[in-house]
Amino acid sequence: MSINGTRISVVHDELGPIYVYQNRTSRILSFDGIVEQSCMRIHEPNELIHKYTQAMMTGLIFTPNVHTVTIMGLGAGSMAKSLLHGIEDIRIHAIEYRQEVINTAKKYFFLPDDNRLQLHICDAVGYMRTSPQKSDIIFSDLYNSRGMEPRQLQMSYLKNCRKTLSNQGVLVLNLWHQDFQSEYEIEDLLSHEFNERVLSFPVEGGNTIVLAFKNSVPDINRNELLKRAKKIQEQMNTPIEKYAKLLWSQQLHKFGTL
Repeated sequence: MSINGTRISVVHDELGPIYVYQNRTSRILSFDGIVEQSCMRIHEPNELIHKYTQAMMTGLIFTPNVHTVTIMGLGAGSMAKSLLHGIEDIRIHAIEYRQEVINTAKKYFFLPDDNRLQLHICDAVGYMRTSPQKSDIIFSDLYNSRGMEPRQLQMSYLKNCRKTLSNQGVLVLNLWHQDFQSEYEIEDLLSHEFNERVLSFPVEGGNTIVLAFKNSVPDINRNELLKRAKKIQEQMNTPIEKYAKLLWSQQLHKFGTL
């Protein structure tokens, strides 16, 4: 597999290369020159392109009054840009270990200087252990050139994420579903910290999105779920409705209502 585009930048740090490719419509970030880590349409820089990033926005359905968001793993800044563009009253803490990734996001992917966005250059696991602020949503998308960062599912990391969530907060995890036999295996891994307060659904492309709630899964019916999804879809210009329908079809037995 090769990336569709011409390489326009490569920088190196102690963890390896950071590539940027460009084709007629898009720019692509890659850590190995083979797999896309992030993608941006040049003329629609705030649009979410990858399906898993679109699907992760389902977390907003359950936090209609979101104020503070933490993004674990900046990449090219796709989620941060989309949230800044779509939600005026938001504060975002983005955690990224590699300074060169931040530099690349700013130089090639139009990551803005915005006083609502605070960038933290540090290890995600260490940051979550000492984080002072509460988050309504934590988006955890920790990947490197070898695939999913295994510490994303360490018990200590999950415990600290749960501790850092606001009372009605939700942890949104992007997992590579080929690492698991079934949704039950995923839920077993999360059960210690989140008990039965977990929703999950697969996304085209090999990812599984997990929503883990600090407290109970919201008691919501299908009509209200889709109504909220439609509102967010219009606000974010991201196809949330189809993922809400997928989530309901996969997990309706957990909502406690029809």
